[in-house]
Amino acid sequence: MIILLCLFPSLVSSSSRSIRIILRVWPTDAGKETCVYPLPEPQDLFQASQMKFEDFQCDLRKLRKDLNACSAETEKVCNVSSEEHLQPFKDKMEEFLTRGKKHCKHKEEEKLSETGVCIFLELSVFFSVKPKAGEKEVSPNTFFTVWHEFSSDFKELWKRENKCLLQERLKAAEETFRQAREKATYNVKPKHASGIVSI
Repeated sequence: MIILLCLFPSLVSSSSRSIRIILRVWPTDAGKETCVYPLPEPQDLFQASQMKFEDFQCDLRKLRKDLNACSAETEKVCNVSSEEHLQPFKDKMEEFLTRGKKHCKHKEEEKLSETGVCIFLELSVFFSVKPKAGEKEVSPNTFFTVWHEFSSDFKELWKRENKCLLQERLKAAEETFRQAREKATYNVKPKHASGIVSI
């Protein structure tokens, strides 16, 4: 896949025959109606390129802060309210806060965030992507923009080639059917005047 990504622009510009060969050899169900595009969708890669790890961590901190504020407000309401008006609210809010705290544990979310960044950096090293000038590390924008462009171009060619393969398979099936029909033609002998068939 790395070689394909590196060679793709030259393949497209120099000869469509090369890309046709790659598209025909790579997937096993190419040219069939059940054929599924084998790469991530271009719009998903575009969305991934827009993500920033700092924004993600900021959003997690904001969620934790909002959860703590909600917990404090719930406590205030429970302290001020009388027992007869307290019950449906208190149970629902305790359930909500318990679920929120379970999903938003401070140590776990930091570990998850750091793990995600580490995995992303390992992935960028694996694909030999270098940071842009002025950046310390490869950003998701730098990494996924290349993949977005590749996936967009590849998808266009994929659709076109898949359609051609489907038409070729249809023609081959029609030819096979025509040949089988020609072999299976019946010979009709003329009717005898007496009506008795001799063998």
